Amino acid sequence: MTPQPPIAMLAELTHRCPLACPYCSNPLNLLTRDTELSTETWADAFRQAAGMGVLHLHLSGGEPAARTDLVALTEAAVQAGLYTNLITSGIGLTPARLDALEAVGLEHVQLSLQGVRAEIADRVGGYRGGFDRKMALAREIAARGLPMTINAVMHRHNLDDLEATIALARDLGAARLEVACVQFHGWAARNEAALLPTRAQTDAAKATIAAARRRLRGEMAIDFVPPDYHSDYPKACMGGWGSAGLNVTPDGRVLPCHAAETIPHLTFEKITDRPLAEIWYQGAAFNAYRGTDWLPEPCQSCARRDIDFGGCRCQALALAGDAGATDPVCSKSPDHHRIRARLAAATAPDADADTAFVYRR
Repeated sequence: MTPQPPIAMLAELTHRCPLACPYCSNPLNLLTRDTELSTETWADAFRQAAGMGVLHLHLSGGEPAARTDLVALTEAAVQAGLYTNLITSGIGLTPARLDALEAVGLEHVQLSLQGVRAEIADRVGGYRGGFDRKMALAREIAARGLPMTINAVMHRHNLDDLEATIALARDLGAARLEVACVQFHGWAARNEAALLPTRAQTDAAKATIAAARRRLRGEMAIDFVPPDYHSDYPKACMGGWGSAGLNVTPDGRVLPCHAAETIPHLTFEKITDRPLAEIWYQGAAFNAYRGTDWLPEPCQSCARRDIDFGGCRCQALALAGDAGATDPVCSKSPDHHRIRARLAAATAPDADADTAFVYRR
């Protein structure tokens, strides 16, 4: 198949971050500052992306505010014609830096939320005082009229606070709330036993989201990423491998998704070695699982083939040992018993819900 141009690019500017969230999607082997791309290299990558047809640029990390050149990078993206979204913990942003970012054309901020109370938020983030700083920044953003999304990552320890999370996002003036239940990649995979919500929590969350969407229609959009393990069918990861978006790591490797580097037989090329368009259209890693011709049974003959594309390749590798297998989340997968076993172990009545976090360090 001939792929369409990507519409979005996630630029992981750095892996440095003041928070240590145990569900972070960054890899376990975090890249250091000396490996990061220069301002000029990132600016060239933004121009290449725009030239390919990319519309949305997500400036992410780690914490992108850890880059002292964040304003210059944002300006380069705006000048390239990209819609800029800053994905941030809020730590490291000040009113003065917001002034500078607004001045060069930043269009949107996505602010992470670890909890609705300092006690839980600071425990999850591993950063004392982080919640209060985050709230101050959120009100600063809202006062400026800068569009804001609250990204609330939910798990066993805060999913019962979902109603309060929705109320807080509304109070902060968010135009959009993303309720993102933890997906078990990166550091989250190390903390599965501590983070996996129960079936009762998941069912209650679905009902709460449905009611809130009806109540707040036209006032605040609510996106919901449910817990994979409690689903009957897998998500269409990234809208299909190599179909809509790409990620660039701090050192320039170009990936189809956050966790793709966990697939050992794939080699990911760098934007410093090959043009971005060539990597997207011709790169072996991007073509490995693109489309549906490669799909195994039961996916190949399934009515959902063109809906979920067999699910997540990284999850298939992690749970079934084969990146080309049907995602075990799927109830039709021959490996679905692996999901049932993990759920039984993590949510049994005697399971330790207070299992200590392994923090991202």
